[in-house]
Amino acid sequence: MSWAALDEELGRWRDAGRAADFWWRDDDATARTPALERLLALSSGREVPLALAVIPLAAAPELFSGLEANVLMHGTDHRNRAAAGEKKTEFAAAEADARALERLAKAKAQLAQLAGARFVPVLAPPWNRFKRALVARLPGCGLHGLSAYGTRETAQAAPGVTQVNTHVDVIDWRGTRGFVGEEAALRAVLVHLAARRAGRADHAEPTGVLTHHAMHDDTTWAFLERLFERTRRHGAAWREARTLFPTLG
Repeated sequence: MSWAALDEELGRWRDAGRAADFWWRDDDATARTPALERLLALSSGREVPLALAVIPLAAAPELFSGLEANVLMHGTDHRNRAAAGEKKTEFAAAEADARALERLAKAKAQLAQLAGARFVPVLAPPWNRFKRALVARLPGCGLHGLSAYGTRETAQAAPGVTQVNTHVDVIDWRGTRGFVGEEAALRAVLVHLAARRAGRADHAEPTGVLTHHAMHDDTTWAFLERLFERTRRHGAAWREARTLFPTLG
């Protein structure tokens, strides 16, 4: 896959009278580190809205001072509670539902107070895994959105819970734990865009780019710079998280 292939795909969207759209989620924020400052500068400089998924129980109050990004809730404490043989998850099968919901409600209240008007009541669960039985009960915790990874099955994960996922992870978690590489990242972008355009995926779900600022090397930053510049140049829109997740109250 190449940048020229991306240009061609965006051109197909234009030829069909449609504008491709994207959104950007970054995970694991807790403090104003140099990497986070670089992330915020990139968002501001390229005028690409950022949805910052913050770990509530690890977040420093200073993180929110002057913050211009939207804030999503990245679990409660990002602790792996998986049993032996279970994939990493904060919301393990063995944990009582009532206990998990209590954690979520308390963490949501804390993060909402810290983030103020920047808070969007959306859960982005660590490792993109969440117990299915709890989804319909998120509104009772004050959460009205869910964001994981992969093409969504439906826009409403449950009554009152809008789901908008990410589809392009720039980190090679199973290998180097560095940049996945330009070709692989572009392939993921193009696969989802083409599937949406052809009706094989939900056209209304914007293509989501998932980043982890603490893991970025220079090649990762360079890729993001080029992706933002290239897509904007060809008329694609980068959408703000607040507009993607209608909330109640």
